[in-house]
Amino acid sequence: MQDQNAITGTDLEHLDQATFVGGKRTDAPLPDTTSLRSCTALRLGLGVVGVLLVGGCATLSPDGGFNTVREIVKERGGRDALWARTGADSEAIQTTVRQVLTHPLSVDDAVRIALINNRGLQATYAELGIAESDLVEASWPRNPGFAFSHLQGGGDKEIERSFMLELVSLLTIPLRVGIERERLASTQLAVAAEVLDVAAQARRAYYRTVAAQQTVQYMEQVQVAADASAELAGRMVKAGNWGKLEQAREESFYADAIAQVARARQTAVTEREKLIRLLGLSGADTEFKLPERLADLPNSIAEGTGIEARALADRLDVQAAKKDVESLAASLGLTKTTRFINVLEAGYKTKSETGLPLKRGYEVSVELPLFDWTGAKVARAEHVYMQGVNRAAEVAIDARSEVREAYSAYRTAYDLARQYRDRVLPLRKQIADENQLRYNGMLISVFELLADAREQVAGVNASIEALRDFWLAETDLHLAMTGSSSAFQRAARRTFTP
Repeated sequence: MQDQNAITGTDLEHLDQATFVGGKRTDAPLPDTTSLRSCTALRLGLGVVGVLLVGGCATLSPDGGFNTVREIVKERGGRDALWARTGADSEAIQTTVRQVLTHPLSVDDAVRIALINNRGLQATYAELGIAESDLVEASWPRNPGFAFSHLQGGGDKEIERSFMLELVSLLTIPLRVGIERERLASTQLAVAAEVLDVAAQARRAYYRTVAAQQTVQYMEQVQVAADASAELAGRMVKAGNWGKLEQAREESFYADAIAQVARARQTAVTEREKLIRLLGLSGADTEFKLPERLADLPNSIAEGTGIEARALADRLDVQAAKKDVESLAASLGLTKTTRFINVLEAGYKTKSETGLPLKRGYEVSVELPLFDWTGAKVARAEHVYMQGVNRAAEVAIDARSEVREAYSAYRTAYDLARQYRDRVLPLRKQIADENQLRYNGMLISVFELLADAREQVAGVNASIEALRDFWLAETDLHLAMTGSSSAFQRAARRTFTP
């Protein structure tokens, strides 16, 4: 902003004698026309404001602050995001989605689609534009006021014109801009945290959907085996080689297998629909394909050394809480600055009466702080600041606890999945192979062989669930290290509300 003292009282007196024609100053005398004098006063005020504003106010950026969010997400291992601000952006997103869906969906593909096509996330991106608009608005002074009064009676006419400019708003622009800039930075962190949260939700939904689909395939195989066992039991009964009890056992197993398949299929549908909602898909796009099974367990996992320090340095809710405290501290300074002078306005005024010369001068308006001596305004700001400090401390404590809990769950899930992979399933297979040899040697019956197969069902299903839980735990650990807790997400949404 230019120096606000650039226009002096002497300059105002000269400007009183001048008028503006075609946007240029001229020293011609002011015509004795009411409408022209009113326009001159208005142009004078606008001229003063124009001098004060030259080169000093912010404008909206082309990206609305979104590029900062994209960089924050990329730094934390996230996929690229896209804000659909125009119809062309929406068409580009749909083209990308359809290209990705032409082949079986991977977990990274699911995250990619969610970050560009999730409608709730697109609504969250708009918070960036709102915050930036508040910043730009704060960099401009409040609109000046123009008053005009006209009194006429008894052959006399009295006209008053005044142009008022609120000086306090001009003086506090740097402070207000600083506050809104901090709020924009905090909003960017909160939006980035929401992006990482949606990415984590997409990963969880993907792993659950693939695991549910894998369970369906296995349970369908079990049902086929149970069907064969029940049919064989019926033939054995007809041949007189079996009793009703043995037949009932086989038919019970077959009926239970049918129920488990139906339950598994419904679970798969439920999980798939959750994934579809997160990806923002509809119509033919919902017919995408998934891999037949989950990815294999990795040979090693991440170490837990220094995870708390890394979480405090990288977690977005911790950074946002720090930004909020800084913004509140700046707001407290602004409150103390404007504690007594709540409104200070200065303006140019003219008055003309019938038969009397034109009178010119200025007018100052001050709001008297007669009821502000209690200090309630400053006390409130101080309480809000301390509230922010304690909430920031709470976020830091929660972050350290959550990352410890997430790593413990991650480590336990890995150990369990490895136990099923390296011990349980190999032992089950060894038992099955031994029973097959005994059956081939006519040492056991086919029903004993089928009974052993039934015992393997629970082990295989538990193995699928253990592998699924590991990938879910890895997703949760990544979010605990870089994103934020669900409590912060709720607080961030409340903060966004204009």
